[in-house]
Amino acid sequence: MIERFVENIEKAIASSSIVLSSNVQKYFGPALETVYLKGHLLIIDSSVLEIAIFATKSRKTLSIEKYRLHYMNSAGQMLFRYDNAPHHLEIDSYPHHKHTPDKIVPSTVPSIKDILNEISAIIIGR
Repeated sequence: MIERFVENIEKAIASSSIVLSSNVQKYFGPALETVYLKGHLLIIDSSVLEIAIFATKSRKTLSIEKYRLHYMNSAGQMLFRYDNAPHHLEIDSYPHHKHTPDKIVPSTVPSIKDILNEISAIIIGR
């Protein structure tokens, strides 16, 4: 289950036409009960997506315990960040939320594919 989760992320990255290069390390826990993914993707416009995901397997379910998906332009300015740090109690989707340059909005845990599609839309919209 953990291996399939990691495989799906790797496939989404490899099949994306906007990813120039990727450097994502995988740290597996004992008996493949946990995985920590950490790294970054260089996007074709020199923007960067930083990834940090900690997932656990419990019986027959996979749970993303902690995540941070931080997208910034080539100058290092944040364009958006999805995370579940428990610091925005006022958000309906607490602890899940999305930071934009102007505000913090409710969100769910996005897939890497969804994030790459969002980045594609940003690049095309420029």
